[in-house]
Amino acid sequence: MTDTTPTPRTTATTPARYYMIGGFLGAGKTTAVAALAQRLVQKGNRVGLITNDQGSHLVDTAMLRARGFTTEEISGGCFCCRFNSLVDAANRLDAASRPDAFVAEPVGSCTDLVATVTYPLRRIYGDRFVIAPLSVLVDPIRAEQVFGLAPARKFSDKVLYIWRKQAEEADLLVLAKVDLLDPERRQRLEQRLREEFPGKEILGVSARTGEGMDAWFSRLESGIQIERPSMAVDYDVYAEGEALLGWLNGTVDVSATAAFDANELLRTFAGSICTALDGAEIAHLKITLSPDEGLGDIAAVSLVRSDFIPELSLILDGPVTRGQMIVNIRAEADPERLRSAVEQAVATLGATTPGVTGRLEHAEQFRPGRPTPTHRDSVLEAVAP
Repeated sequence: MTDTTPTPRTTATTPARYYMIGGFLGAGKTTAVAALAQRLVQKGNRVGLITNDQGSHLVDTAMLRARGFTTEEISGGCFCCRFNSLVDAANRLDAASRPDAFVAEPVGSCTDLVATVTYPLRRIYGDRFVIAPLSVLVDPIRAEQVFGLAPARKFSDKVLYIWRKQAEEADLLVLAKVDLLDPERRQRLEQRLREEFPGKEILGVSARTGEGMDAWFSRLESGIQIERPSMAVDYDVYAEGEALLGWLNGTVDVSATAAFDANELLRTFAGSICTALDGAEIAHLKITLSPDEGLGDIAAVSLVRSDFIPELSLILDGPVTRGQMIVNIRAEADPERLRSAVEQAVATLGATTPGVTGRLEHAEQFRPGRPTPTHRDSVLEAVAP
């Protein structure tokens, strides 16, 4: 493979701290990225965010920008396969505002980040970045289902291979959304995580209540990624697991004869998509609505499992008459089935929200291709001084 790694801008400043928050689809990465970025800004840091997706029109990017964060988006593949684009994104952010910190959110179906992203960054750009410990978020309800601690549908074994590998390579294994668990369930799940992933530092956090967030972020701000051999990954199983997931990114134009409640429309629309998918296991469904007449504020809804309910993460205060929805779906289903579900939900908008009509303006649906990393370091070596 020809190495066309871009040359970064040279700076005379202290190396920027590079944070990466991984985890499976629906684990809460975007919420965590926003919370960490807000904390760093409040401490006087300049922060640049980098989002990542297999396709374009990413809800996460729209949500982070709506919160006022400078954000670059890398589409068309995961960080490991778009390493040069990751560096280019950092260069653009550096040219615009010289961030003291970069916070990166990888694709939720991506693993092997230590060998393919953070070790190469340290080896090639060790004078430019200080690499914080890799955090991997775990959704507690999903974890209970994976371990058989709660009855529910779950993904195929090859998809769960990715979930397990993500947890295996974590420096910090972060049990998110602990407010959803009573003390007994939390203790049982944490014990199971210790058994499944021995030696891992496990932190419990809740972005909703704030529990554990300060302790976690303090570890990230003060720590440096440990040196250890990269984990073994069967790329055939990894690729087959990703290929079982359907991906859809789309945009829907919405208009109405009278003003409507965008928040309620999003909840209803997400529910209609889930119903139309009829049993397909959803990894994550995210939708935003941006009013045409707005000043940058958006509404956003998220659904992280098929047996869950859509939850609003961003709310619009006033009524809306026109706008655009961005729809992101990741599920273990044929991509055409995802498109059909969106089309059905668009067709019934008027029935669920009287006076509203929608038009599917753009949609790309696909299965992720085989991951082919730009670099893969089996151990940390030849680090720049």
